[in-house]
Amino acid sequence: MERKITAPFDSDTARSLHSGDMVYISGVIYTARDAAHKRMNETLDKGETLPLDISGNVIYYMGPSPAREGRPIGSAGPTTASRMDKYAPRLLDMGLRGMVGKGKRSKEVIDAIVRNGAVYMAAIGGAGALLSKAIVKSEVIAYDDLGTEAIRRLEVKDFPAIVVIDSEGNNLYETAIEEFCTE
Repeated sequence: MERKITAPFDSDTARSLHSGDMVYISGVIYTARDAAHKRMNETLDKGETLPLDISGNVIYYMGPSPAREGRPIGSAGPTTASRMDKYAPRLLDMGLRGMVGKGKRSKEVIDAIVRNGAVYMAAIGGAGALLSKAIVKSEVIAYDDLGTEAIRRLEVKDFPAIVVIDSEGNNLYETAIEEFCTE
């Protein structure tokens, strides 16, 4: 099924999405990769406040290339999500509603997705130039010293992604293999 959703979104919207759904996200999402996740975790360990309100938001695991003239961002493809697995459950427990990346997730992340009524979506790897066309605005909001791994606030319009793991724990990577192997 194809769905248009607006980010940030609530648990009802997350729970309405199903593994295999094609979604087009409009609104505001944030970028964060390994170094930013590590720093956010250290911030929380110190009892300090994160530089963004996680609740209801979506984090896109992406580090962009420099923007060409007249564009808000350069190539904007997804990175491997499993590198954030040690940090994701904590953020999901704080209200993170969605994640966009590529690749499989750990059991701990899947359990946290189900526990919190969230979703994990995949963007197409290797299509960063095309994905960047859905990004209307980009601004660094935290950890500028991390360069491409800084946290960015992105305004997106019809950003394409596929729901891989839904709020019930259904996992497209597993069901697609099962379906393919039975045909």
